[in-house]
Amino acid sequence: MNDHRKLGRELGIFDTDPLIGAGLPYWLPDGAAVRHALEEYVRELERRAGYQHVYSPVLGKRELYEISGHWSHYSQDMYPPMEVGGEQLVLRPSLCPHHAVIYRSRAHSYRELPLRMAELGGMYRMERSGVLGGLNRVRAIQLNDAHVFCREDQVEQEARAALALIGEAHRALGIVGARYRLSLPGPGAKYVDNPAMWSRSIALLREILAASELDYEEAEGEAAFYGPKIDVQLADSAGREFSLSTVQVDFHQPEQFDLHYIGADGNKHRPVMVHRSVIGSIERAISHVLEVHAGKFPAWLAPVQVAVLPLSDAELPYAQAIRDRCLERGLRVELYAPDRGSLGARIREARLVPYQAVVGASEAASGDISLRLRDGRRLAAMKIEHVLARVLEQIARRDGARLWDEEPAASAPKSGE
Repeated sequence: MNDHRKLGRELGIFDTDPLIGAGLPYWLPDGAAVRHALEEYVRELERRAGYQHVYSPVLGKRELYEISGHWSHYSQDMYPPMEVGGEQLVLRPSLCPHHAVIYRSRAHSYRELPLRMAELGGMYRMERSGVLGGLNRVRAIQLNDAHVFCREDQVEQEARAALALIGEAHRALGIVGARYRLSLPGPGAKYVDNPAMWSRSIALLREILAASELDYEEAEGEAAFYGPKIDVQLADSAGREFSLSTVQVDFHQPEQFDLHYIGADGNKHRPVMVHRSVIGSIERAISHVLEVHAGKFPAWLAPVQVAVLPLSDAELPYAQAIRDRCLERGLRVELYAPDRGSLGARIREARLVPYQAVVGASEAASGDISLRLRDGRRLAAMKIEHVLARVLEQIARRDGARLWDEEPAASAPKSGE
């Protein structure tokens, strides 16, 4: 069983300390590299899909969450207010109230819609000690969040586009076997009391799922307090199901914050707020990728992408030159020098690195690289620039676990060419 809590510590991805506190993991250098690569990827994915990125504070006045409904429906999961200068400030449990305020800070025309606003931001939830574990359930969360402000007739197109983005990201991460769940409200005061609003938003999501030809199950009591959602369900190494990505339809907060746009008729109209998260929290996404790949991250996400292994100290200068070229080309590279042990020991140490460049006397003399792939393949010696170009090409594809596509022998420059 690939438990990310064990793998993450063994591989130097993250750790915890009682002095920092339960549910508050810290990222070690390799984990920080993975996290940075994932954040860069999702920002670029969103940018190409027409999202504009913002930053908003992790604190807000209690009044903000009273307006949004979090205080009355979600306060049991929020941290207590802090008295500051006569005001009560709260660590935010969600980013959506901040984005609603950002939206209403400017006037908007129907011509601007849909307006897609995204943020990789921190949020904080007072998870009980008994449910905390590794990266799956934490108290300080870095969320890939976005909100689309649109007309009601644009909701289906925007939600389907969000589902397509989720599918693209999951393929890049090598995640398979997703199950879709339509999360519906249950009885009780947990949910906003507005039956007409719920019927309207649930009907929209059912239409979206049908139009997307997705098989799904319905689950009562799993909705957000303000609206239903499509949850992408995965299972961890112990078989426990959890939500990773989500798409939600919200009529509640646009009403609460009095959001509007000017329509073609010159009158004010209320937008719909579509909440969506492509990869969920950074913590949960990385924990799942760790388990799915047993620490063998996709090449674009690996903390070290290229390992350079000189046979002896005589090849060290050339190995250092290879490392420097890799750094110049933007690759994450590490030099496994001879003082770290025998070549066999160093190869075992670098077993999770996608690309391993073994440098012997012949490579140093010819300016070649003999590349070993993590999957066991060994490639013929090639010129360094050709190897780097091919590695960068493979990484740019972000194709799950794929490491190397074969090419015609004539196209690969060999030693002496």
